[in-house]
Amino acid sequence: MNASLHGAQSSDRCGQVPRRPQKRDIMEVEDGFVAYEHISVAEQGDWAAVTMRRPERRNALSESHLRELKHAFEVIGAGKARGVILAAEGPVFSAGHDFADMDGRDLHAMRRLLFLCSDVMQTLQQMPQPVIAQVEGLATAAGCQIVASCDLAVAGESAHFQVPGGRGGWFCVTPGVALARAVPRKQALEMLLTGDPIDAATALRWGLVNRVVPDADVPEATRELLALATRGSASAKGLGKQSFYRQVDLPLPEAYAYATEVMASASQTEDAQENLRAFVEKRRPRFSNR
Repeated sequence: MNASLHGAQSSDRCGQVPRRPQKRDIMEVEDGFVAYEHISVAEQGDWAAVTMRRPERRNALSESHLRELKHAFEVIGAGKARGVILAAEGPVFSAGHDFADMDGRDLHAMRRLLFLCSDVMQTLQQMPQPVIAQVEGLATAAGCQIVASCDLAVAGESAHFQVPGGRGGWFCVTPGVALARAVPRKQALEMLLTGDPIDAATALRWGLVNRVVPDADVPEATRELLALATRGSASAKGLGKQSFYRQVDLPLPEAYAYATEVMASASQTEDAQENLRAFVEKRRPRFSNR
């Protein structure tokens, strides 16, 4: 992982990297390293673990918190990590936007914040590595949005998911963009219109998460699924993930035209050729990630 992420060090569990004692409102650069206030980044073997560390604010997504997430994901995306875990400290995965940070913003400032949030969500899907959410506790509003934007998600049995704007005065329009692309339309609208939370079992049934396990098993189950999702050629996986998001919303003929060209071109890469040779020769492939 890129060394420009401050605190990128080995850890067996997300969130066990000691937090810097200094309090900062924005990222600062010291000796070439980025000092984060609201998150930590840890190397875990071939993976990068990003942990939100504002439990006293229920991991609410202030502008500075979102900027740190965006920076971390962009750096990791350009680095050598094969997969990414997004976790959180405390009993709430994320309470969504920080209303204290929003209060008093004019239209220009509110647009800036919401476009930044949208950039974070899109970065998760644009980066080549599989990104998995390790959901422990409540994920609400933009917190639910970030789970829906991750490629994969594992939740504890006590986790809940909510987009509460439907029962208040400010509808969750932007979280609905990610939600509508993660669950069927009727279920997305039920969550958006009622504003009521759903439990983890319902989230699994509707397709918002991939696995639901006992709370104590969430970190282990997250890593087990990510291990499966990061097998094989990293370069082929990255191309495959990015191609998936590019084609999934295209009309069927355009999707097939795009996917056919990508797959045909990819057949000429070193790893694709090795995959074909290994199958014919009845041996394990040796990928170069090219």
